[in-house]
Amino acid sequence: MKILTTEFLKSIYQKEKENTLSGKWITYKDIENLFKKHQAIFEVTQIGTSEENRPIQQLKIGTGSRKILLWSQMHGNESTGTKALFDLFNCFLNNKQEELLTILKECTLVFIPMLNPDGSQAYTRVNANNIDLNRDAVDKKAKESKLLRKVLEEFNPQFCFNLHDQRTIFNVEGTKNTATISFLAPSEEETRAITKGRTETMNVIVAMNKVLQNIIPNCVGRYTDEFYPTATGDNFQKLGFNTILIESGHFPDDYIREESRKYTFFSILQGIYHIATATNFNSYEEYFSIPNNSKIFYDVIHRYPNSKDDVAYQFQDKIVNNKLVSKLVKIEEEDLKSKIGHSEIVFESKKV
Repeated sequence: MKILTTEFLKSIYQKEKENTLSGKWITYKDIENLFKKHQAIFEVTQIGTSEENRPIQQLKIGTGSRKILLWSQMHGNESTGTKALFDLFNCFLNNKQEELLTILKECTLVFIPMLNPDGSQAYTRVNANNIDLNRDAVDKKAKESKLLRKVLEEFNPQFCFNLHDQRTIFNVEGTKNTATISFLAPSEEETRAITKGRTETMNVIVAMNKVLQNIIPNCVGRYTDEFYPTATGDNFQKLGFNTILIESGHFPDDYIREESRKYTFFSILQGIYHIATATNFNSYEEYFSIPNNSKIFYDVIHRYPNSKDDVAYQFQDKIVNNKLVSKLVKIEEEDLKSKIGHSEIVFESKKV
């Protein structure tokens, strides 16, 4: 198992980070002009349109037999993966390092860097018809779901990367560390059996986890593998397309997801490099050494002398006057003794 060095990853990220993209609200307008520069080495194609007729673009590169499909922002308000993909595009555009050339020689890569541009514009999880694309894999009611399935079946990838963001509530089980990145090898049915496809998916996740443990030790979690009958990852896995979920989470004081963007980039680059160089994908046991996600965090907690008076708050994001605004919303929680606030305010007097 070949693991990219920390020095290589940090150096290339610092050099190739797409600085025109930042923050959490990333729309099609933000990435539209970036496709032009990548036409130099990528095959860039508009493969369809959203429900509101916004373009959906695909980038393709590489000549190898190992096919990998990657997509981001199927939930419009989860943009960290999109930023990381454009960082990766710059790496292929501007560099000739052996590691990158190996990937392009051994793999053919297809990217859909914004599957849900309508949801991205509105900063919502769902598409313009209020459909959660990540729960539309069976009915395929949405145009975007049909399009993703068409690309999947025509390209016939060996591996898929399904890129998401997760909430700030998650920690790494058994620690007080945020789950900055979480991985999942989706189940194919209710028993969560370890099939050949899940084994191969877990193998790639093991490689990604190894590189992150060198950089953010004990900040990587394992997302629940409960089977969701209508979910994209579960159904793609069941259809024989090994699907890796990356959940980009919270890093301390990183509410705009720029630190987690970096670790998402590291994960993707290590993952595709491992697929390019591995002789087999049989070893998976270390996947289960990754701790589960747990939920101990709130964004803000007000602490009072009587702990029964403690109050928890979470940020709620909305678009107001064409700007992303975060508002604290009170959470109903009876006992906060075992919870942690990313920010805590201690009051010396009793609650009034």
